[in-house]
Amino acid sequence: MKIKANSPATGKDGLDKQNTNKKSEQLDAYRSDATEQALTTNQGVKISDNQNSLKAGVRGATLIEDFILREKITHFDHERIPERIVHARGVGAHGYFEAYPGNEKLTKAGFLTNTSVQTPVFVRFSTVQGPRGSADTVRDIRGFATKFYTDEGNFDLVANDAPVFFIQDGIKFPDFVHAVKPEPQTEIPTGASAHDTFWDFVSLVPESAHAVMWAMSDRGIPRNLRAIQGFGVHTFRFINAENKAVFVKFHWTPKQGLAQLVWDEAQKLAGKDPDFHRRDLYEAIASGNYPEWELGVQVVPEEDEMKYDFDLLDPTKIIPEELVPVTPIGRMVLNRNVDYFFGETEQVAFCPGHIVPGLDFTNDPLLQARLFSYTDTQLSRLGGPNFHQIPINKPVCPFHNNQRDGLHQRIVHTGQASYEPNSIDNNWPTETPPAEQGGGFESYQERIDGHKIRQRSESFSDHFSQARLFYRSQAPHEQKHIVDAYVFELSKVERKYIREREVLEVLCNIDLDLAQQVADQLGIEIPAEKMAAKLPEVQVSPRLSFEAFKPEDIKARKIALLVHDKANEASIKAVQAWAESEGAVVDVLTPKPGPVLGQQGEVIPSDGMQKAEPSIAYDAVVIADGDNYDVVMKDGVATHYLLEAYKHLKPIVFLGDKGKLIEDLRLVSDEGTLANGQFAAVQDSFKTLILNHRVWAREAIAEAIPA
Repeated sequence: MKIKANSPATGKDGLDKQNTNKKSEQLDAYRSDATEQALTTNQGVKISDNQNSLKAGVRGATLIEDFILREKITHFDHERIPERIVHARGVGAHGYFEAYPGNEKLTKAGFLTNTSVQTPVFVRFSTVQGPRGSADTVRDIRGFATKFYTDEGNFDLVANDAPVFFIQDGIKFPDFVHAVKPEPQTEIPTGASAHDTFWDFVSLVPESAHAVMWAMSDRGIPRNLRAIQGFGVHTFRFINAENKAVFVKFHWTPKQGLAQLVWDEAQKLAGKDPDFHRRDLYEAIASGNYPEWELGVQVVPEEDEMKYDFDLLDPTKIIPEELVPVTPIGRMVLNRNVDYFFGETEQVAFCPGHIVPGLDFTNDPLLQARLFSYTDTQLSRLGGPNFHQIPINKPVCPFHNNQRDGLHQRIVHTGQASYEPNSIDNNWPTETPPAEQGGGFESYQERIDGHKIRQRSESFSDHFSQARLFYRSQAPHEQKHIVDAYVFELSKVERKYIREREVLEVLCNIDLDLAQQVADQLGIEIPAEKMAAKLPEVQVSPRLSFEAFKPEDIKARKIALLVHDKANEASIKAVQAWAESEGAVVDVLTPKPGPVLGQQGEVIPSDGMQKAEPSIAYDAVVIADGDNYDVVMKDGVATHYLLEAYKHLKPIVFLGDKGKLIEDLRLVSDEGTLANGQFAAVQDSFKTLILNHRVWAREAIAEAIPA
């Protein structure tokens, strides 16, 4: 089933709109359907003429008494709200979360211990740097924020697709964001870190080294939002019914596996389809290919807090999974697109301070600042303190307190007493004592003993070991991509001394091989004494590589099937039948938007035009056989399609006579170039190649391909 993001099938009658839960049922009361309804003003007055303003004569001045015009223009003038300072560009979706059995030993949180309920969720994915109008595929960290509408209140897990952040203390957050944003004199570049102020900052602030490494890796350019991990970044606490606490770090792991773009794809997609990521998510959900993640936690007993050579409270550090494995605690499925982007995705308000009984914070200094910053931001963006009453933000459980009035108050409160205690209203609403289940929130009684001081803990002082661990844990092709990313980014830095500082003072302290490769390409000389330095050995962590997260199937992977007039219809049907059986998506792409005719004159419908649906939007390519070899060779779009797919390391199937294209296009045969007269003979190999995502061995010659 092929469903485009803007097709009628994504509307109110779409397949995904059949999925409902407690939150979507709550939102039903706010949904408005104008079908067969009269056009009116906001006061309900029917409008007879929406084409012309009221004038003093046909060619006369417009009259200020035209209340229809005034209302319409006034609303238009005030339609936009301030965009988020960071994470402005995002896309959201609804779904549900199901807890696995056995979590009660860790926490008393109802949504994690009651396995009989599906907790509604809303997830917003986002880039960090760019404005709302920036491109999806820029090199950046991705936000992965999840709002759990639990029966005990809302819990917001405000995560990123990298487990570490660029700074250790929230007081540096404005500095970091100011540095990564467009430069103030030019407002350039948009949504990119390849400029002087960013690299000036991170080269002077070595605590950023680890997060920068993640951003320069393949993590910074994901293939789609269905193929990213999510991390809570900070260390949190779980508290169980016995009031026993443990430290936890949150992990989202996609069932779809991890997948990345290559840099050339990311750049081309930014121009050809800047909405690539949001389009992919919409289409996957609309077609029933619901993305799924498993939620897990790394658990550290309180007594083990200080046992590691890093500090659990340092947000620039990870706990390697080899030291503390991830314990699965539940799964999440996204199965419904939004009905109204502004009302849901744009107005949703997340805050790490939204927690429920059974969870609590730690003294992570970045987390402590975020607990204030997020709520403060929503006050500005959403117009005042009642943003929790906006439908997308409302809990599904009852909420009552004495916080009345304020801008955009939507509730008609009864009762005279807006204070507590009171006797006038019999002291309602009233407190709920803590309990093993269903009780009021109680902060964990952590012992605090110390002097007020502005200082970093000495345990936060190692800035390079984990950056080295990350680099050393990558596969060879992933290491090459990191080198290439540093070279590209630093080549955009105009001040030579900033480039040199990043190489000599940061990269040389991470890995000398990495530093040397970057230096060689930038023309930077590394002093002999630096190259002679002995850097500490690290135990690599295979779970830091994409190679550790292969999917189990090729569901929702996209395959381009190139078809011309006089194509072999039997081959086309064989590919389509196989793709359907695997849950993959195959698009028949033709030279023009209309259908083509097969060898026997059969009409073969088109799913898109080769020029309009480029190879960069697909995971693999098949070109159909037929009586049309000369036609294909003269088709520059089709031949470029194959060259580009080959350059981007994608598997390609050349059916029948099209096998000769390998030689005629001067391609080097490899495991990813499958040539056969029958698709059935290569389909298993093709599936394996798609599971592996790229033919990485081809990368050594890819730069020679003219595409």
